[in-house]
Amino acid sequence: MIDVRKNPSAYAVIRGNKNHPDIKGKVDFYDTYGGTIIVASVKGLPEENGEGSRGFHGFHIHEGGACTEDDQGEFSDAGGHYNPKNTVHPAHAGDLPPLLNSGGAAWMTVYTGRFFPEDVIGRTVIIHEKADDFHTQPSGDAGEMIACGEIKTCEPDIR
Repeated sequence: MIDVRKNPSAYAVIRGNKNHPDIKGKVDFYDTYGGTIIVASVKGLPEENGEGSRGFHGFHIHEGGACTEDDQGEFSDAGGHYNPKNTVHPAHAGDLPPLLNSGGAAWMTVYTGRFFPEDVIGRTVIIHEKADDFHTQPSGDAGEMIACGEIKTCEPDIR
């Protein structure tokens, strides 16, 4: 059993792109037997987030290690989905359940056995404008990358 009152193994501070500056949040990664527990808390999400979104936002771990924006507000350094086994979408290790936007906020906890926290340190977490459709290749047609966070290691909890 994981004790989420203790420090996570890794974390990412989420910030929106220049077109979505109100998005802020945090994603924590807890090491647990056989995988990772992910806890995401985000606010400032756009209420109207694209046709077909149904209030959901694609949520993925991406290969790249930086959230540098280009002139269009794209996180071009984030790269594609984290996919060490070279599988098809939605079986990428970085494919996660979508975030449900409720009044501009989303909170989610999910377990994945596809990676451990140490596997994703140095990579990025991306929130997309639309829902992932779970079949379009290579990345689910989730639209613009509206927010990004760089995954970093946490210092051990010293008590």
